[in-house]
Amino acid sequence: MTRLNDLYDQQGQSPWLDNLRRDWLDDGRLASMVADGIRGITSNPTILAKAIEGEDDYDEQFRSLVPKLSVEGAYWEIVIQDILGALELLRPLHEASGGSDGFVSLEVAPSLANDTAGTLELARSLHQRIAKPNLLVKVPATVAGVPAIHDLIAEGRSINVTLIFGLERYKAVMEAYISGLEDYAASGATDLSEVNSVASFFVSRVDTEVDRRLEELAGGPTGDPEILALRGHAAVAQARVAYQDFSNTFAGPRFEALKAKGARVQRPLWASTSTKNPAYSDLLYVDSLIGPDTVNTMPDATIDFYLDHGTVARTIDADPAAARAVLERLASVGIDIADVAATLEDEGVHSFAKSFDELLQSLTDKANSFQQGSGGPSATR
Repeated sequence: MTRLNDLYDQQGQSPWLDNLRRDWLDDGRLASMVADGIRGITSNPTILAKAIEGEDDYDEQFRSLVPKLSVEGAYWEIVIQDILGALELLRPLHEASGGSDGFVSLEVAPSLANDTAGTLELARSLHQRIAKPNLLVKVPATVAGVPAIHDLIAEGRSINVTLIFGLERYKAVMEAYISGLEDYAASGATDLSEVNSVASFFVSRVDTEVDRRLEELAGGPTGDPEILALRGHAAVAQARVAYQDFSNTFAGPRFEALKAKGARVQRPLWASTSTKNPAYSDLLYVDSLIGPDTVNTMPDATIDFYLDHGTVARTIDADPAAARAVLERLASVGIDIADVAATLEDEGVHSFAKSFDELLQSLTDKANSFQQGSGGPSATR
């Protein structure tokens, strides 16, 4: 047994891996991590881009696809093969958990972040094409994404809601999930347990942005000590308040009526949990956010840190009043946490879109090199 096993068995938190690589599927490393206690896998366009661009494992498949498909079409074929491999690896865990864990997430194209209809079309296509019970299609929690989340849940599809940075948007996401379940039940569905969802609340990036703003307000990194003392506290405080909101939302008669039909809570998933500031603990965004009905998706390096010296104790709601007090103190010195969330959402959407575009360009260049080498026509995106 490892700390990851204890985290789930003793505290009810599911540790997931925030990475997916074909060589890890092929050489058994992913299987070993699952044996050590990893209970799910997430990916995003940046992660997939690094894997595909950085490994030769994909070249043979890509070379075979180039004559038949567009570059973007070939990309989806490559990614779906990895997703199917991971889904198969985690299928026994999914079944053993009664359908509550063992998920693999695949994100819709980042270019659709502000396109409700496009998001719905691609999410439906991915669900139909992959058709595995432990698939979660990732949909961003943008203004355009929230109605898509509602509609997909209302159709009985399982969703990982991503790019949540603030409390107000998180409340909108929970409402989309619950109202979506209500509409699904109204359509005649009798077993709501087949619908799963997590709400991916991004953490470390909040501290990065808030700390930058605090230093500006303090007059620099050696400025006002009272303002600077707030650095490194915003992200955990906001996540802990989000957990309070989760606990309150999924209690009471409205959700109980759905629960009676098998509905599952939409678990908060702590994302972006690697520590960006070396002055902070390497497990700040793991050890501080442990509690039941939650997920923490960690990069492999953070998982290694946790296996070595992680905490196994409930910390997420140790002092709810203190968490709210931190947010109030931040507001009192001039930090607009809602504006921080809006800024980070814009940056997140842009970053994923940029990674996706760069990957397609890299694949286009590779396709052209393949075809020129064989004397064939140039590829087009």
